[in-house]
Amino acid sequence: MWDCREIWLFFCGLTILPLVCFSANFVPLDNYLIDCGASTDTAIDNRNFTADSFYKDFLSTQQDVLASTSLKSIASSSDSPLYATARIFTAPSKYTFPIKKRGRHWIRLYFFPFAYEKYDLSAANFAVSTQDYNLVSDFSVQKNHVMKEYSLDVNSDTLVINFAPSANSIAFVNAIEVVSVPDGLIVDNGFSLYPSGSYSGLLTKALETVFRVNMGGPSVSSGNDTLQRTWVADEKFLIQPNLATNFSNISAVKYVNGGPTANTAPPSVYGTLTRMNSAGDPRSNFNVTWQFDVEPQFQYLVRLHFCDIVSKGLNELYFNVYINSLLAAKDLDLSIVNNNVLATPFFKDLVTAPSASTKMLVSIGPSTVNNNYPDAILNGLEIMKMNNSASSFSSSTAPETGSSGSGSKKVGLIVGVSLGAFFAVVMVLVFFLLCRKRRRLEKEKQGHSKTWVPLSINDGTSHTIGSKYSTGTSGSAASNFGYRFPFVTVLEATNNFDESWVIGIGGFGKVYKGELNDGTKVAVKRGNPRSQQGLAEFRTEIEMLSQFRHRHLVSLIGYCDEKNEMILIYEYMEKGTLKSHLYGSGLPSLSWKERLEICIGAARGLHYLHTGYAKAVIHRDVKSANILLDDNLMAKVADFGLSKTGPEIDQTHVSTAVKGSFGYLDPEYFRRQQLTEKSDVYSFGVVLFEVLCARPVIDPTLPREMVNLAEWTMKWQKRGQLEQIIDPTLAGKIRPDSLRKFGETAEKCLADFGVDRPSMGDVLWNLEYALQLQEAVVQGDPEENSTNMIGELSPQLNNFDHEVSVSAAQFEASSLDDLSGVSMSRVFSQLVKSEGR
Repeated sequence: MWDCREIWLFFCGLTILPLVCFSANFVPLDNYLIDCGASTDTAIDNRNFTADSFYKDFLSTQQDVLASTSLKSIASSSDSPLYATARIFTAPSKYTFPIKKRGRHWIRLYFFPFAYEKYDLSAANFAVSTQDYNLVSDFSVQKNHVMKEYSLDVNSDTLVINFAPSANSIAFVNAIEVVSVPDGLIVDNGFSLYPSGSYSGLLTKALETVFRVNMGGPSVSSGNDTLQRTWVADEKFLIQPNLATNFSNISAVKYVNGGPTANTAPPSVYGTLTRMNSAGDPRSNFNVTWQFDVEPQFQYLVRLHFCDIVSKGLNELYFNVYINSLLAAKDLDLSIVNNNVLATPFFKDLVTAPSASTKMLVSIGPSTVNNNYPDAILNGLEIMKMNNSASSFSSSTAPETGSSGSGSKKVGLIVGVSLGAFFAVVMVLVFFLLCRKRRRLEKEKQGHSKTWVPLSINDGTSHTIGSKYSTGTSGSAASNFGYRFPFVTVLEATNNFDESWVIGIGGFGKVYKGELNDGTKVAVKRGNPRSQQGLAEFRTEIEMLSQFRHRHLVSLIGYCDEKNEMILIYEYMEKGTLKSHLYGSGLPSLSWKERLEICIGAARGLHYLHTGYAKAVIHRDVKSANILLDDNLMAKVADFGLSKTGPEIDQTHVSTAVKGSFGYLDPEYFRRQQLTEKSDVYSFGVVLFEVLCARPVIDPTLPREMVNLAEWTMKWQKRGQLEQIIDPTLAGKIRPDSLRKFGETAEKCLADFGVDRPSMGDVLWNLEYALQLQEAVVQGDPEENSTNMIGELSPQLNNFDHEVSVSAAQFEASSLDDLSGVSMSRVFSQLVKSEGR
């Protein structure tokens, strides 16, 4: 029989055992730590790095070159003595490590360039690979130390690491780690951001650590992490640090059975966080956003670490998480996912789609699921690049294997011959198709009476930019329109298309910020040869913008068609797109007055397109991403690549293939393939509701009835309860009459049939009236409490005869650009009849 003391010790043991399990350090079965080029062992963070002379049997190299430098010379780059020595490879060389336990392993490679005798390590250029993966290609380290960390699934009894110098160069490495990774650190299933849904197969993926960040706390050194990882602080990644604040309570962290352990992330990560800096304002509505540099065309595994150490009770904190404006977690309640236990770690794995962008944005923001104080938190973040289809982490090459045996050479020869024959056939086929296409284009060109160069439309002459941009001169007919820019001028303006200058990516291609010689800031849209949009859209854009000049249409400054390029140069719009100010980017919320003025500006631009020329111009791609804002938040309609001239006088529509953006597309146009100005009106109605609700027009992560913004908002509008779904930042800030007028206007725009929709002139009238209702209640206005002015205009206006209406329309076409300071209600009071054009 046990006495009381033994029973007490038994229960204490049961209580302490889980904590010991959760905090015990992982002991890797494979644990190779090599200080390359060193003559003696080196102790780092209680770990012993062995001089690589001890691993001589592992190394195959033609020449032993062991380099060293003084610790003083590396002090500015790293305090680690590992960087004081290096092994230099003058020819392909490899390390072969015996693997005791198959499975996921870390490979950590340390590099620091210094000069040693005749070798300058900063000039080294080389590749590193394993038998399965290409780790780096054309790799060089110019100045500071670099540590590359990879996580690979090793399924053989050996792991081979190859170092292959480039021609007339060398390779080097300062230290190497090959260490077993705990089972379960990487799980097989995650969540795909686009397309949205579950993702499986992570266990088979090789990963490269790009960022490992501790939110709200200091850097965590490898000595303070059970798996010798380094976590950096998050301050330098915050786009707007003033929107964020830190919180720390490390002692509160509780690892529970079945959940993340200290091997997932240490308490110093889960016990600190960055949160919204709401500054005591219960109506705060903004996102905290971090920005990270990434390599395009790769998928990334993003692991988000959470631990609610701020809540005092359950179900207090709900928030949303976004990655590149895509919803990664909606209405996240950490107390629910952790079985009603606070301060318990939780992580979420997300897989991105390959992107052309060099930036990744991670944002947190408040949820509207309840009325609690707005808040959002993030404790830690890991961003890991996934290998591509060529089993490579480099976009330029497939895996390199260094020296190989005769068997692999034979296989390589067979593969090379096969691929050579295949590509020869492909090249012949491509050549045939290109010749055929060229003959077709030449026939089409002969069939045209005008050259495709847009500016020749004006006077039959192709113009080039004059003065400082080239030696060409410009004719008077093009003096106010875009000019043809030399390609060298475009290169100079964009710093050779510097990827860090990219400000947007669209269907046509990337958009770069640029600056001309005279200091003019411009936006440069460079056509992507692989884009579905091409020459037709390029030509249309220039033709349209060369004919129009209006303060609410983005101005075309020039274009370039040299070297098979399709480049458009616009005025630079400092504030970017309307869409970015509504959701997903973390920018401050717009006021209701600002939103109304932006909608009014965009409506003016569209109204001018529909009425300001001999034939109406239909934009065909009206959406919030194509409404740009200048430094004063003045709206300008942009992107005319899909635009089309409207029907002839004796026609009601233009029959054409359906083009546009999903979610904004006119359903009648989609069904009948008959395009009218009313198709733009429908799209603009969707924009109006998007402005009001500040959410994407299509969001597949929401419940079924909420996925389509237009359908969802129309249900609430018809109930007369539109105020229930507006942007929370606008709650209580919109006069009821202004909201009612705005909702009625948007509802009319979304009528099923085009004939039932208002003209853009009518829409403009009503938006200006909604603004007047917002700024001041109109005394004695009989429509004050029931304002549906679309189709209910005063008899006096409806009695204008046809001749007067035409004169007013002509006046609008020639003079509207100078009328922005005039009350547009007065101007458009004479343009409301549909027969006014």
